[in-house]
Amino acid sequence: MRPRSPRPRATPTALAALTALTLAACSSTDKPDPAPPTVSNRTTAPHPTAGSPAADGQDPDACTDGNCEITVTKPVTLHFPAPGDGRATLSVTEVGPNKIEYEVKSANGQSKAGASGPGQGCLTYLRENGTGNSCGPLTTTRPTPQPDTVTIQTTTTPTGPGLLRIVSP
Repeated sequence: MRPRSPRPRATPTALAALTALTLAACSSTDKPDPAPPTVSNRTTAPHPTAGSPAADGQDPDACTDGNCEITVTKPVTLHFPAPGDGRATLSVTEVGPNKIEYEVKSANGQSKAGASGPGQGCLTYLRENGTGNSCGPLTTTRPTPQPDTVTIQTTTTPTGPGLLRIVSP
C-alpha cells in the first residue's frame, strides 16, 4: 500500500485572494440596459385594479379602433382591425367571478382561451401569420404595443366583471 501524500492546505491569504478574483470575474462594470420605452397613444386614467372602473367603462364600441380597456360583465362580441388588411372578431363567451373565456377569429387564424382563479388571465397575440395564447397569473398592467401585432389581454376579477384590453400598434 502506498502512503498517501498530504494534501496542501490553503492559507487564509490564498482563500481571500481567490474569493476576490471570483467576485471580480462575476461582477460587471457595464451599465444596465435602459428599460425599453413604453408607447401609449391613450390619455386615460391609470390602469384599473379589481373593483375600479376600466378606462373605457363597459362600452364595447370603444374597441372598434383596436385600442380599448373595458370591463365585461356578460358575453359580448367585438370587431376591430386585425394585422394586415382584415378585421378580427373577439367573442367573450363566459365571464363571472374569477373566470373569463373568449374566442378570437381573424383571416389569419383563430384562437380560444380562458382563465379561472384569482389574478389569472390570458394574452392573445394576433399577427399577420397567425395567433398565439399565453394564460396564467397576470398583473393588471396594460400590455405594451408591439409592431404588426394586436395584443388582447383578459384578466379575472374576484367581483365578477372581467377586464379586457385590446392594444394595437
